[in-house]
Amino acid sequence: MGRAYQNRKESMAKTAAAKTKVYSKYGREIYVSAKNGGPDPTANLSLRSLIERAKKDQVPGHVIEKAIDKAKGGSGEDFQPALYEGIAPGGAMVLISALTDNPNRTFGEIRGVFSKCKAKLGSQGSVSHMFDHRAMFVFAGEDEEAALEALMEADVDVSDIDCEDGMITVLVPPTEFAKTRNALFAMDEQLNLEVEEITYLPQMPHPIEGEDIAQFERFVGLMNDLEDIQEIYHNAEYSSDE
Repeated sequence: MGRAYQNRKESMAKTAAAKTKVYSKYGREIYVSAKNGGPDPTANLSLRSLIERAKKDQVPGHVIEKAIDKAKGGSGEDFQPALYEGIAPGGAMVLISALTDNPNRTFGEIRGVFSKCKAKLGSQGSVSHMFDHRAMFVFAGEDEEAALEALMEADVDVSDIDCEDGMITVLVPPTEFAKTRNALFAMDEQLNLEVEEITYLPQMPHPIEGEDIAQFERFVGLMNDLEDIQEIYHNAEYSSDE
């Protein structure tokens, strides 16, 4: 099961890597986190995690500081999270995560991409039930039993844990994010988390091939060009007879 989850993670990472506005994406997320939970990373675990992820993705320090300073000011945009669902070209299921200060504008732009790509925008719940909403942690290690024991001692509700190719993957409900992170660092203060995020994992892959691959990639590219889009989750799996 671990390999399957890792494959899905890598697939989603490729989608995220196609986004051309990484700085803007992180800046917006950091601003919202600092505004909602406080600008001090030592007291705001979500903010601290975001900053660490941003640094791993080589977001400059001044971008991070600007977002936090903006939140400290107490003014600025009032961004709200939104999740859109649908069927992309080739029949793959997609979830589109956004942070928006104008839901009507964002919905119109997303609907426009679906229409342009001859894809289907679905209603709430039409696709999301086929994804697992999970907090994911991935780190180097061989002893999944020790990790599981540490998590159980901290009373963490573990959805899945697996070790493959020297990497341990832990999946828990999103509400267990902080408790899980604390338990892992209590187990090993020097732990380096390769992945620590709340994500959507598809329950089943959907193979796409031939011309559908190009159409799917066009769809993802157009979505990623929209300013309000944060992440695109999907169950597409490329297949080829070549």
